[in-house]
Amino acid sequence: MSRPVVTIQLSGKGDKPNEQVALPAVFLAPIRLDVVHQVHTNVSKNRRQPHGVTKLAGHQTSAESWGTGRAVARIPRVPGGGTSRSGQGAFGNMCRGGRMFSPIKTWRKWKRKTNLNQRRYAISSALAAAAVPAIVQARGHRVSQVPEIPLVISAEAAKAVTKSSKAVELLKSIGAYEDIEKAKDSIRHRAGKGKLRNRRYKKGLGPLIVFGDNLNGNLVRNFRNLPGVEVVNVNYLNILQLAPGAHLGRFVVWLDDAFKHLDKVFGTPTEVSASKLSYKPPRSMLANPNVRRIINSYEIQSVARLPPKVPRRAIIKQNPLKHYHALLRLNPFVEHTLRKKILRERENKKKKEALLQAIRSKDKTYLENKKKEKETQKQRHAQSKTFRKLLLDTPIHPSRPKYERPQEKKAE
Repeated sequence: MSRPVVTIQLSGKGDKPNEQVALPAVFLAPIRLDVVHQVHTNVSKNRRQPHGVTKLAGHQTSAESWGTGRAVARIPRVPGGGTSRSGQGAFGNMCRGGRMFSPIKTWRKWKRKTNLNQRRYAISSALAAAAVPAIVQARGHRVSQVPEIPLVISAEAAKAVTKSSKAVELLKSIGAYEDIEKAKDSIRHRAGKGKLRNRRYKKGLGPLIVFGDNLNGNLVRNFRNLPGVEVVNVNYLNILQLAPGAHLGRFVVWLDDAFKHLDKVFGTPTEVSASKLSYKPPRSMLANPNVRRIINSYEIQSVARLPPKVPRRAIIKQNPLKHYHALLRLNPFVEHTLRKKILRERENKKKKEALLQAIRSKDKTYLENKKKEKETQKQRHAQSKTFRKLLLDTPIHPSRPKYERPQEKKAE
């Protein structure tokens, strides 16, 4: 697949059309919002100026605690009398006029180190995002009149700019002045005490103009007076300018010499960078990182098998006293017990029917046999009773005396 090309605006002279230049390889880098956010957070801390509070703040009084027994808190209290200040709490961070909790010191850790490769990865991701019109518009830039993104203009046209009014005319000719008007309308007063500290106004950011090495300082002076416009050299691109607030999609206006120089600054997949030692721009693992779109495409879905429909059966709790199968799972031996019980009931039922039939038909033989069975049972019962009595009366050991139960005394 051939690499796309970008048109250089204002490069045509007379009837000649505008020139075209190949898109640098850094614009094909993966857009990693997580890397950009982490790097921006660390790098932005390096601009802070150390500050803090004096070590005497909140302690410029000879307060002492009243101790216990006076039904008040044991916080140190201002001595004296005759004024509302006497007796008030002091020193603590919960007290009026007291020190803050964990006072800020000037020797705290203000700066943060970030890996060089991470910083380069973040800048590459920010440049790639700046070449996507949807991301640039989503950030809030007004680029509806811009002919193309990334927007590249001729360096010769930029060199002809000698005044800020000429810079305005140049930006209007390429449709980029609408974004500057949006930044101009966003100028507003800052909330808080920053108004007293030489930062009274706030404003939004407009386009970022990137120039190359073959340009004099007039361009910077002519463009920097416009509201929201920033100017930077292509060799010193910064993540704070390419992604302000860690939000990708800064509207960038490239001069053609800077745009052509990007391959030397960041390198290509086949050639290393000329200014960064053994560096090549990052490449995505997938040609199309939108995995959901790949899976839901017609080509994949037409050959993919449907997922098997396995019915999900709910587990029903059954009472084992009412359901035989639930009881059988708990006690497998219950099957043998119930079988014996059923056979016994059938046998008893047959005997009972035979007895009733004999009584009704007056079968003397059957009745006599039944009577003999009862007498035999009585004899067996009497014999077992005699045997048990014999066991109790006979001593276990011949040498031991016979055990005699104590006889209860009868009440007179």
